[in-house]
Amino acid sequence: MYVQLCRLRCKNVLKKCGFVRFYQSDNVFGYKKPSKTTFNISEKWLENRQKSSNLYRLVTAYRQHGHKLANVDPISLLDDISHNEGTELNIARYGFTDPSEQIDLPAGIVNMPKDKVSISELVEFLSQTYCNYTSIEYQYIENEEEREWLSQEYEHLSTQELEKNVKITLAKELLRSEEFDHFMAKKFASVKRYGGEGAESMMGFFREIFELAAKDTLQHIVLAMPHRGRLNLLTGLLNYPPAQIFNKLRGNPDFPDDYVCSGDVLSHIISSTNLSYEDSKSVHVSVLYNPSHLEAVNPVSMGKTRAKQLGVKDGAYNISSNLSDKVLNIQVHGDAALIGQGVNQESLELMTTPHFEVGGTVHFVVNNQLGFTTPGQRGRSSRYCTDLAKIVEAPVVHVNGDHPEAVLKATRLAFNYQRRFRKDVFIDMNCFRRWGHNEMDDPTFTNPATYAIIHQKRSVPDSYSQQLIDEGILTHQQCQDIRGEHFDWLNEELGQSENWLPKDVYFKSQWTGFGQAPAAVTVWDTGIDVDLMTFIGEKSVKYPESFKIHPTVQRGHVKNRLARIGEGLKVDWSTAEALAIGSLLFEGYNVRISGQDVGRGTFSQRHAMLVDQDSNSIYIPLNHLHGEQKGFLEVANSILSEEAVLGFEYGMSIENPNNLIVWEAQFGDFFNGAQIIFDTFISTGEAKWIYQSGLTVLLPHGYDGAGPEHSSSKLERFLQMTDSKEDGVDGDDVNMQVCQPSTPAQYFHLLRRQMVRNYRKPLIVITPKTLLRAPECVSTFGDMTKGSHFRPVLGDPIVDPLRAKRVLLTSGKHFYSLVRERQTIGANDAAIVRVESFCPFPTQELTQELSNYKNAKKFIWCQEEPQNMGAWTFFKRRFENLVGKPVMYCGRPTAAAPAAGVAKLHKQQETEILTKPFVL
Repeated sequence: MYVQLCRLRCKNVLKKCGFVRFYQSDNVFGYKKPSKTTFNISEKWLENRQKSSNLYRLVTAYRQHGHKLANVDPISLLDDISHNEGTELNIARYGFTDPSEQIDLPAGIVNMPKDKVSISELVEFLSQTYCNYTSIEYQYIENEEEREWLSQEYEHLSTQELEKNVKITLAKELLRSEEFDHFMAKKFASVKRYGGEGAESMMGFFREIFELAAKDTLQHIVLAMPHRGRLNLLTGLLNYPPAQIFNKLRGNPDFPDDYVCSGDVLSHIISSTNLSYEDSKSVHVSVLYNPSHLEAVNPVSMGKTRAKQLGVKDGAYNISSNLSDKVLNIQVHGDAALIGQGVNQESLELMTTPHFEVGGTVHFVVNNQLGFTTPGQRGRSSRYCTDLAKIVEAPVVHVNGDHPEAVLKATRLAFNYQRRFRKDVFIDMNCFRRWGHNEMDDPTFTNPATYAIIHQKRSVPDSYSQQLIDEGILTHQQCQDIRGEHFDWLNEELGQSENWLPKDVYFKSQWTGFGQAPAAVTVWDTGIDVDLMTFIGEKSVKYPESFKIHPTVQRGHVKNRLARIGEGLKVDWSTAEALAIGSLLFEGYNVRISGQDVGRGTFSQRHAMLVDQDSNSIYIPLNHLHGEQKGFLEVANSILSEEAVLGFEYGMSIENPNNLIVWEAQFGDFFNGAQIIFDTFISTGEAKWIYQSGLTVLLPHGYDGAGPEHSSSKLERFLQMTDSKEDGVDGDDVNMQVCQPSTPAQYFHLLRRQMVRNYRKPLIVITPKTLLRAPECVSTFGDMTKGSHFRPVLGDPIVDPLRAKRVLLTSGKHFYSLVRERQTIGANDAAIVRVESFCPFPTQELTQELSNYKNAKKFIWCQEEPQNMGAWTFFKRRFENLVGKPVMYCGRPTAAAPAAGVAKLHKQQETEILTKPFVL
């Protein structure tokens, strides 16, 4: 950029002086002076211009390539820099041969205190700034303002001397962190604590960024981090009582006796606390529980951050506010996991995506230079583990973890950048693990040379405290006192741990009035007035007169819905959904639905957002119900991601119970990409952490000849994840609900029930595809009016129970196929009963319904899926154990693939599974 600028300036000056351009060859041009002119330019002037241009090139080279020669690796085995590395920084390359040559620095070229320096002084400054214990990558950022700001700010902070009190505080944090690890090693020698030894400088990062956030009037920090150094942070800075840790290590539960909770391991525990600083500044820090699936917590933290941002202004869902003014997201990564886990790329792509942006995340990488036992360079193809940052043009500050002051300066730069530009920024702290993957591990099995160096290294706290002793800032006795005081405090906490009792900190603040679900099935009136249904239905398709919608949408969606609303008799799936969402908005709840193409809907059924065909502007009718509307509908068409997006939505759901968060898969089996989120958060969050979530997941399902990948939502997997009982009756205290509603009204009640109850449970809804427009799949206003509710079992609406000789049990779309087959063959002695809820398993409802069929001799479970899939194995055990009747199977045979990809085979299987139940 600087070179181009100089060329442009020279070109303009030459033209003003009368020179004209001429071509010396096809691609090379120069300037010559016309014969008649009174202007002249000296060779000296041109030489100075060329020198200025070369200076710009030299400075830019250090800014772009300095990181390659930086001293940021505290355990470098050998000089692995290739013979070509660093040639970009050779001064001869830029026309400078005499290092002592004096030069005038053009204004603003570099942040040096002097305007006239020698080449060697300039190179010394650039080397100390860009090739020392810190370095920076940012030249790939396209925005010129960001690059210029980073140049000036980085060069300023790099040369800035830290305040004396800051150094003392920094030393205290490092010494306390190390003393905690020593204490744990002495008192609990066999515990895997994933200590901070070798990475103690991270405590400087945490201490500094928490205080910077408080002074910047941020109100909340949402922090996601893995195991390493977690306990050091919790006890050292986040007010977590060590007695609670020691009590847990004695084998005691984490939670009060009143709660049903299995708990989690030591390295996953959290803290949520207020930190206070001088001038009454404070900030609340929430550390999220994390599973051992590395990095999976990151999008969850982003979702929780956004939910806080949307509610921080006035307690309302304020989508138009400057979201990142009051809430900051921080993510801590391991080096191998950062570059190796795909969820990080997915999460980064949410940085500026509408409806997912959180105003920039500060990323801190604890770069151990090992992934379990694999050395960093063998665990990736890129130069750095942070090269992922270049996808979103996020700057990266590389820093040597052996130099805590450098880490602190990097923290200031990262924080200032995030606050100014509201973008992601990375700090890559290169450090080491003192004891291997954990304290029980012997790393010399696989990395003997590296650990030969590490075992000889003085600890970072020791080295830094000695530095301050040498500077006369601390004394050796003061350092010993810091260690001694912290050891005594920990010892006192250990003594108190035997009598420590868990505190009840759950269901407070916005969760006041909520609690864990009862161990019995409850029924909730989720119906609404008919007048309100009519009002919402009409409003759901109303738009401004000047708004030009697509003619097909006008005909097939708007007019069709108005007709259905007018009759109140043939309410289809999308209309029932709009009535449910609209009624929740009317009552003051907020609703967010996200996923790929959810605004329109995968099958063009929803049209919750209308798009102007001329301006491409978007209008969401349900956000315009009335002038005093408090509830807000957010329609978030997401990136093509499952894990990060679903994690994000889960994070939003655990923050505020008054927001209905819905995620819809484009096709049901697409949830596969988010299996980690289902396994470690959605299905287990309350059992491990008392994290309640009302997250609702919609999975389109149905065998229509679409092939193996677009047919099955893998119902069996979700049923295997539930804690539904085989030998007892389920209550509402199951870990999550799994339902397959067969009517629009049932779907309506499920959505409303998510908000009406005084507890929150994840809801998995197996939703239809062809039924979205099927004439027979409709409901009436009467099915959704006051006094109505979700029914876990639906009896046969046609067959007389006393005439039934056999009962076919099924769910979802298959019910309608069986009804058509029964009508075709005239099998009027076969009743068809629908199971709408699998978890909780409807034992009482099934028993009651089947008691009506006193003459039935056969009970047959019918499904579209293969025998090893779907609900069969789940249903059979519970039906026979709890209902007390034998049940036969009728469905596709056991198979590897969920569905056939050959049309003839699909049709053959479909015919067989529809005819066989009536002749078994």
